[in-house]
Amino acid sequence: MDDTRVLARVADGDAEALGELYERHAGPLFGFLYRLAGDRGTAEEILQDTLLAVWRSATTYQGRSSVSTWLFGVARRQAHNRLRGLPPPSAAEPYERADDVPGPEELAVGAGRVQDALVRLPLAQREVVVLAFLCDLGHREISEILGIPPGTVKSRLHHARATLRGVLR
Repeated sequence: MDDTRVLARVADGDAEALGELYERHAGPLFGFLYRLAGDRGTAEEILQDTLLAVWRSATTYQGRSSVSTWLFGVARRQAHNRLRGLPPPSAAEPYERADDVPGPEELAVGAGRVQDALVRLPLAQREVVVLAFLCDLGHREISEILGIPPGTVKSRLHHARATLRGVLR
């Protein structure tokens, strides 16, 4: 069953459908939230807040974007609500995996210097970098999630790359 139908079931009060959405999207959403929060525990709490918000607001989904894009938007709003006013995160602990073999995300980002540099970015730049490079979303999808023009996405990516380049040297 496609995500739109599953979300419609959630809107009808089907808790099993919410579990199905969780199974399909928890990994990418958690990765996004983990990189924004810089802390595994906080990211898990925000993910739970996101699921509750999805449960409460599933009826507001209008189909103007993919369900995945809509879920990232809900997660982003929950992260901003939680992180507003908090100091920037310290370097995050390495992501715990069930096995010792690093996955693609760990190989791409690394657990050390790149993550330390990533958490130094302002939140607006960090979320664009995470969505573009870790969640593999395009400028248009990022624009929809963040509610900003595609040109602003490009600008934030440009500035984030420059900052990361300077920090990693």
